[in-house]
Amino acid sequence: MLECKPASTPIVQNRGLGVHSNQILTNRERYQRLVGKLIYLSHTRPDIACAVSLVSQFMHNPSEEHMDVVLRILRYLKSSLGKGLMFRKYNHLNINGYTDADWAGSITDRKSPSGYFTFVGGNLVTWRSKKQKVVALSSAEAEFRGMARGLCELLWLKELLKEIGYSSGSTMNLFAITKRP
Repeated sequence: MLECKPASTPIVQNRGLGVHSNQILTNRERYQRLVGKLIYLSHTRPDIACAVSLVSQFMHNPSEEHMDVVLRILRYLKSSLGKGLMFRKYNHLNINGYTDADWAGSITDRKSPSGYFTFVGGNLVTWRSKKQKVVALSSAEAEFRGMARGLCELLWLKELLKEIGYSSGSTMNLFAITKRP
């Protein structure tokens, strides 16, 4: 893939992946090796976390369509060499969190993928993207479930900072990213 054409995003927006009866299967071992390496890489590259989470759902029975998305992630990585996390020293320990959910975003089981990312002292420290365990009945329910996960993360971070001797007197903020019609 050294000579591949770089991609500007890790996945095409609103790309619905699923399992179809007429899908053409791909080499499972190769797919699993690539996705496993991408999972490891996503620990330092939050920009690919959502796309990697999506393709990891098809490890048991990957199709050529799924492999195309994995290859696009690799093409995106080629276009974003040298990018990663940058930590700076700020004069505060404010804790801020951001959440988002995509109501019924999974075309196979209609569950909602959601995610959050948190900042401590202006630096990104945690992020997660995961499919919700139940089918939400509305977009509001999916957003609230996502916010609940984000709030749990904020509370955990506050307690962790307290345990290691850094107590923040400022309030924590949780922002929900919502789409306007």
